[in-house]
Amino acid sequence: MTAWMPPRNKVGTNESIIIDALGRMPDIQLGSDDDGWQLCRWRQFVGTYTLPALPDPVFTVHIAGKPQVKTWDRDGWSELSSMPGCATIVPSGQETGWLVNGELDVVTLSVSSHILKVAPVADQFRRLRFAFTDPLGVALTRQVLAELYAPPSPARDIYVGAMVNALKAHMLRGPISASGDDIPTAAFSAYRLHHVMNAVQQRPQASHSLEEMAAQAGITPSHFCRVFRKAAGMSPHQYVMKTRLDRARQMLTQSDMGLATIAEFLGFTNQSHFTRAFRQYAGETPSDFRKRGREMMQ
Repeated sequence: MTAWMPPRNKVGTNESIIIDALGRMPDIQLGSDDDGWQLCRWRQFVGTYTLPALPDPVFTVHIAGKPQVKTWDRDGWSELSSMPGCATIVPSGQETGWLVNGELDVVTLSVSSHILKVAPVADQFRRLRFAFTDPLGVALTRQVLAELYAPPSPARDIYVGAMVNALKAHMLRGPISASGDDIPTAAFSAYRLHHVMNAVQQRPQASHSLEEMAAQAGITPSHFCRVFRKAAGMSPHQYVMKTRLDRARQMLTQSDMGLATIAEFLGFTNQSHFTRAFRQYAGETPSDFRKRGREMMQ
């Protein structure tokens, strides 16, 4: 197994084309030439974009942000919108258009086309597949991101490489179609879920109890837990906590607010509770995270 390393943006690669289209660099970028993949995290871009045909297929996971993301469909924007927890596959050789009406957080995984020549090619690489449910793909992507924010070490790098290779294998095989009534497939069900998730994103400091979120979705708490976990890859409580800690990371790097103030603002019981939760999530204390972030910017 080859450990990953930060790649160079060669002219004509998926990443260089996306950078030109968005007008910005990715927040995170890593890749393995030996294993034939490139992974990037892109955040905070708004507007309409035309993405030229890419040389390699891309598996995209909508991590967080606004749910009003649409793609160009023949002669207008798609009726279907992507929401956090959705996945999209962009095939190689196809120009695409995108409408982003709010803050967006996505992860892209490019797989070298030469791999598809020696592996069985499923139908998902022959056409655009937009905003479909893929709990395993989303869960693997979130796990990769969690490890990337842990303290760096050779063992972590090898583990991240192994996790991305697992995500690549999942992409090559194609997601297994879900069954049962617990997974939201209708537009109304998806809307109810992303309405709840958007409310958490907008006010992570609120209590967001299970009963409150289930009431917003119009279903029982037990049914809401099953639906939410299968759609988002985590429990409602985990999603609320993750949203709070993601916002804490932003506040630690973009402000000089004290830890006690951040803890109180985000709804933690006290600073000790905030520190324990942050360390469990990020692998280091809030103080160490802030210090490391500032050292990297120097």
